[in-house]
Amino acid sequence: MTDAVTDRELDLLATKVGKALAAAGQMLVSAESCTGGGIMKIMTDIPGSSGWCEGGFITYTNRAKQRFLGVPEATLESCGAVSRETVEAMAQGALERSDATISVAVSGIAGPDGGSDQKPVGTVWLAWAQRGQGVRSECCLFTGDRETVRRQTINRALTEILSRYPLAEA
Repeated sequence: MTDAVTDRELDLLATKVGKALAAAGQMLVSAESCTGGGIMKIMTDIPGSSGWCEGGFITYTNRAKQRFLGVPEATLESCGAVSRETVEAMAQGALERSDATISVAVSGIAGPDGGSDQKPVGTVWLAWAQRGQGVRSECCLFTGDRETVRRQTINRALTEILSRYPLAEA
C-alpha cells in the first residue's frame, strides 16, 4: 500500500463516490475519530454534495462516542476505542441518528504517539453500514506520519464505498 495519497487523488475519488451514491440513491453519513472529519470534508468539497452527504459525527473522545453515537460504555471499556466492536457500533449509531442510508466509521491511532504493542501507530478500524444490510468492518495498519495515516484512512473508507456502488464506465 502506497503511503502518499495526494489531494488530487482524494478529490477524484470523492467525485466518483459522490456520483456513485447519487446514481444509487444513497445518502452518506460519517462517524469519525482519527480522521477528525476528514472524510466528510473531502466529500463536501465536491459541488452538489448535499445530494449525497447527510453529515458527519466527529467523536474523538470515548464520551462523545457514547453521547452522540450510542457506543456502549462497556464496549469501550472492554474492547477500547480502536476496535471492531467500537467502530461497528459507531457505524450503526450514525445510521440510527441520521436520515442517511449508508455510513462509514473510523477509529484509529494516527500518531505520532498513542500506540502500543497490540495496537501500534497506524492501526485503524473502519466499518461501513447500510440500512437493512448489516455492517462490514476491517482493520488496517497504515504507515507514515499522522497526516499520511489520516489520508490513507480516508482513501480506504471511500474506496470501499465505491466498490459497493461502482460507476459504469463512460
